[in-house]
Amino acid sequence: MKWWQSAVVYHIYPRSFQDSNGDGIGDIPGIISRLDYLEQLGITAIWLGPVYQSPNDDNGYDISDYRAIHPDFGTMADMEKLIDEANKRNIKLIMDLVVNHTSDEHEWFKDAKQNKDNPYRDYYIWRDPVNGGPPNDLRSTFSGSAWAFDEQTGQYYLHLFSKKQPDLNWENEKVRHEVYDMMNFWLDKGIGGFRMDVIDLIGKVPDEGITANGPKLHEYLKEMHEQTFKGRDVMTVGETWGATPETAKLYSHPDRNELSMVFQFEHITLDEQPNQSKWDLKTLEIKDLKEVLSKWQEELKGDGWNSLFWNNHDTPRIVSRWGNDLKYRVESAKSFAILLHLMKGTPYIYQGEEIGMTNRHITSIDEVDDIESRNMYAERLAEGYSKEDILHSINVKGRDNARTPVQWDDSEQAGFTSGTPWLPVQPNKNDINVKEALENKESIFYTYKALVRMRKDNPIVVWGEYKQLLPDHPTLFAYKRLYKGEEWVVVANMSEKELNGISLDSAKEVENIMISNYNRDDIDLNNLFLKPYETVAVKLKG
Repeated sequence: MKWWQSAVVYHIYPRSFQDSNGDGIGDIPGIISRLDYLEQLGITAIWLGPVYQSPNDDNGYDISDYRAIHPDFGTMADMEKLIDEANKRNIKLIMDLVVNHTSDEHEWFKDAKQNKDNPYRDYYIWRDPVNGGPPNDLRSTFSGSAWAFDEQTGQYYLHLFSKKQPDLNWENEKVRHEVYDMMNFWLDKGIGGFRMDVIDLIGKVPDEGITANGPKLHEYLKEMHEQTFKGRDVMTVGETWGATPETAKLYSHPDRNELSMVFQFEHITLDEQPNQSKWDLKTLEIKDLKEVLSKWQEELKGDGWNSLFWNNHDTPRIVSRWGNDLKYRVESAKSFAILLHLMKGTPYIYQGEEIGMTNRHITSIDEVDDIESRNMYAERLAEGYSKEDILHSINVKGRDNARTPVQWDDSEQAGFTSGTPWLPVQPNKNDINVKEALENKESIFYTYKALVRMRKDNPIVVWGEYKQLLPDHPTLFAYKRLYKGEEWVVVANMSEKELNGISLDSAKEVENIMISNYNRDDIDLNNLFLKPYETVAVKLKG
């Protein structure tokens, strides 16, 4: 057993967590000041968003120096103190690592641009123009062509994201070993592992239009493991937007020596129109969600490891997205938590999720910080979309939704900063904040705290077999966990309508209720009555 198999990871977006010096930007000393709170929650590890030196074209995912800390966040001494203070509380620090691309202000790229014969030229991907234009029709995730023309040398360079994020050439052995040396630099400081940003793109073959899952991807990951992780007790999670259960096994099968687990996003795309962009919305069908999550539970089994999440820094808040963030905010937030945390895999809590923070509503593009949303707005406006439609898509799916400052209390800036925050604090801070949550024993926080504890105390949660129940029901999500003769059943009403008289055909009686989001003393699995968003986990009699 690995420590990360029973772990719960807390995801911190540094700019928005806690500011310590009044400049409106969250920082490392601010994180250190809140470690006691995270210890109280009970989490095992922190996934820390990028704090490296960066021009911040994409909020730190454009790194200009992998071995330096951005002054906005603090110093290397602060970083070393964070690692040390977290370790004292038995919390491991997982660093976000971006090695598909660098910033165009990285010294490697500055040198590469000098001329075609520069030693660093081949650290990046350059191509001659074709018919006076880009080499091919590859598109950037952030809109437009994935190729940018460099006037000085007359060639195009590849950027699958912003023009200021040129892609590294992983076919160059020197690049790979520069990356491994840098990873060992951080591992030697005592971190607990890495979250690998868009790692499925490093094996790209741009001339053939291949971006994700290129032919040498797993060869590179095996080499990375051999050069960095081997012999170290660390956790590694790869961001893989296009993963299937079959490819996830390639990344995370324990015998393959690649990664501990991957983030898969199949469930996250279920409210998008098929074969369109994330901005083209449709209503979530609960039946689809059940099918996708159950597929990942059942198909990985012992051949890989699941990561479990609803939210992160790139996705909107689940309570606003698929729950009800007004009338049933507390109930639906608790429901999503119980449903996910009692599945098999390593759960991730995104900052503010544990108190039920909500999406951010904007009425003008001037309020938007996120580069992806801003680029999409300009592109769609030019294509004839209405401002109202575009802003609606941003309100539903934009990345700023997850990036508003954490609401610590009901003071003017919610206890996040004494200055002006980089992104405005939500107006609902008076009702939704950590101080209120800690004082109210019925709050969402204590449901999360209980779920973290349950995973540590009950091997069935970590190791139990998963079996979906009533797969065809349109709004009831029910499943069973089984381990060494022990059986648990989880039932969740994923709607605002009461459910009556449903039978799970359970031959066994309920021994006790393990956790629920409404106060109830008993439950009959053969004649279920569930209130709106009511979710209950029970242990069956042996």
